[in-house]
Amino acid sequence: MRYINYLGTDAYTNIAMDSWLLYNLKLNEPVFSLWQDAPSVIIGRNQNTFAEINQDYIDQHDIPVVRRMSGGGAVYHDLGNICFTFFVPVSSSGEVNFKQFVQPMYDALHSLGIQAEISGRNDLEIDGKKVSGNAQRYAGGYLMHHGTLLWDTDVDAMVHSLNVADEKFMSKAAKSVRSRVGNIKDYAPDITIEQFMAALQYYLTNNGQDGEYVLNDTQLAGIKQWRDERFSTWAWNYGASPTFDFNNHAKLPGGSIDVHANVTAGLIEDIDFQGDFLGVRDWRDIKDAFIGQPFEPAAIFRILEQHKEGQYFGTIDNLALSELFTGSQVEPERINS
Repeated sequence: MRYINYLGTDAYTNIAMDSWLLYNLKLNEPVFSLWQDAPSVIIGRNQNTFAEINQDYIDQHDIPVVRRMSGGGAVYHDLGNICFTFFVPVSSSGEVNFKQFVQPMYDALHSLGIQAEISGRNDLEIDGKKVSGNAQRYAGGYLMHHGTLLWDTDVDAMVHSLNVADEKFMSKAAKSVRSRVGNIKDYAPDITIEQFMAALQYYLTNNGQDGEYVLNDTQLAGIKQWRDERFSTWAWNYGASPTFDFNNHAKLPGGSIDVHANVTAGLIEDIDFQGDFLGVRDWRDIKDAFIGQPFEPAAIFRILEQHKEGQYFGTIDNLALSELFTGSQVEPERINS
């Protein structure tokens, strides 16, 4: 099988590249790639981003959040993680079989003396610990099968990035993840990740006999366009979340307050505030200012600050109130952006 070199470790680019190649490559033979992302969170096509991530941690560590085209769950990528993608001509989606594409990675690991096992329909395990997860997308006669191999992933960063936002549960969550997830490095201590990737590529290219498929300038420009116009945008990565209802409650120095919001395409469609706070003016006078705004604390904070003279929520601090939306902290440099 020939291979394609991806374009570095930018998650927006790599996820865009996966999708662009699926829809546009149109080769008559299978090809594959091994690639890596800098720390990032990758969301499944059908997931609600707001429910899957710890936005506070994401913001503090400048971690990109990218929605992929395939289904499945949210995953954490970093440079201790190896991503792989197969692009395969398939005449119909009824022929798609997860094991068919997990098998090459299973065989490659065994060729290196790593005793992995196929678990369920799409995972690889070593000593009962998951070291690989997979997802697929079929379009126009081609299958994209992609997945991860955990070489030496930062489990603490993984846990903090995903949806456990309460510090009280972080340690417990990390311990739980460590009990279920393994790093391949622990079972191959004598080689580096670079050597491991080279060995995988050698195996998958028929012992080095199959060469590289080199993308031309037009193909590279198409990938960059998809990155810039879709995969790096808030509208895709957050706004493409399914419609959902949000509820949160807090007891603050200025009174108790309940927030209820209906969110469609990542934008506030309806909103309600209830509680025993002592508003000087009725907050409903400014309700329309919230409608159509992005469902994120910085947007809420800007609205509250624009109308702070009305004391619509009494003495409740605007920053504290805005942080009730997704539970994230608003960084000062984002307030006026």
